[in-house]
Amino acid sequence: MQGFKPIFANMSATSLSIEQILANLKIAALNEMQLASLEASKSNAGMVLLSDTGSGKTLAFLLPLLGELDMVAEGTQAIIIVPSRELALQIEQVFKSMGTGLKITACYGGHLRETEENNLVEPPAIIVGTPGRIADHLRRGNITADSIRMMVLDEFDKSLELGFEAEISFIIASFRNITRRILTSATQGVDIPSYVGLDKPARLEYLSGETSASLAIQVVKSDEKDKSNTLLRLLCMLGNRSAIVFCNHRESVKRVSNILKEKGIVNVFYHGALEQPERDAALCKFRNGSSDVLVTTDLASRGLDIPNIRYIIHYHLPVSEEAFIHRNGRTARMDASGTAILILGPDEILPDYLQGEPELITLPAEQVLPDKPKWSTLFLAAGKKDKVNKVDIVGFLTNKAQLKKEEIGLIEVKDFFSFVAVRKSKVGQILELIKNEKIKNRKVKIDLAR
Repeated sequence: MQGFKPIFANMSATSLSIEQILANLKIAALNEMQLASLEASKSNAGMVLLSDTGSGKTLAFLLPLLGELDMVAEGTQAIIIVPSRELALQIEQVFKSMGTGLKITACYGGHLRETEENNLVEPPAIIVGTPGRIADHLRRGNITADSIRMMVLDEFDKSLELGFEAEISFIIASFRNITRRILTSATQGVDIPSYVGLDKPARLEYLSGETSASLAIQVVKSDEKDKSNTLLRLLCMLGNRSAIVFCNHRESVKRVSNILKEKGIVNVFYHGALEQPERDAALCKFRNGSSDVLVTTDLASRGLDIPNIRYIIHYHLPVSEEAFIHRNGRTARMDASGTAILILGPDEILPDYLQGEPELITLPAEQVLPDKPKWSTLFLAAGKKDKVNKVDIVGFLTNKAQLKKEEIGLIEVKDFFSFVAVRKSKVGQILELIKNEKIKNRKVKIDLAR
């Protein structure tokens, strides 16, 4: 990767090379967009990056930031503003996986502000967060604005759509020493207000405007206005492959999820009114295979990094072409293939923006319920702030619960609690064996995740 060294000129001699960072991320090479972003950052302090969902734009803006971070400077140097807590957590995880040793803190609503205040006492090099929570910390003096030199507005179009303009304007006005501005969007026509301060930025356009070649579009027709029975039959036909079911309203999400559960389809639901632990539990169960079906609103159409999603089911037709594209962006990512299925009610027609004639699915006359998932998720009332990590949890379950390592699945450790996937057949044994045991010399509540 010759020619990248100047990008990292401000960093100490002990910092990682790009090659080492990519190795830590298990990425073979940068893609065209990421290379262009690095190149543009050499000569321009402002950048507008337009790219499709799932194209790797997080790394495209993190690497230019990393190149200008001073490894020994005090105070926060960069801030990343995002529209959702899930996207904040995703970016935090990507940065930590890069292995730089620099501190990053995610700030978002839905959990204790005091936790973030403690994390900000020793200022991290980078803060990533939602507009409302960052604005709150600025007003309370928890973030020292004068030290911040770099700013990223990630998925700025979504932030405007969600009504965060006043908070973002306040945040930007609080920074007096910004020297680098990066704005990303998955929408071509985003209007960039003057208060953002982008003066003749480099403009990198990587929006394909087309459906991924790896994405198949199909249609299934429902004879009834209530599509729940058609959805049930469709999921039975698809079997155990992972699927996201998109609804247009929170109330519909809960209703559809309950109907599927009553009919024997294991699923989890997810929407913006859930508390953060409920969101975390739902996404974790979907990620780790405890549930193959996620029923959700468009909240899940962006900012979620869940690999290997095979099917996108549009239970309700998307409100716009943009919503359709972002929903479908959850599958057929990178080199993977996927299928988007629209369920059409008796009075509904295909949207005008659909190109060509999608394949029509005929559902089997008989329905056979998919096999139940082989994994269950345990909740542990201990996390990072309790000095508990993945190694501790694996050791506890192998020693105290007598599990083999292949009987332990994905582990996610949050600040004050953790989730771990275990073989469903072992749940009774686990709960019996560990009921009087301790993790790191303390009694910890452990139960099935709700």
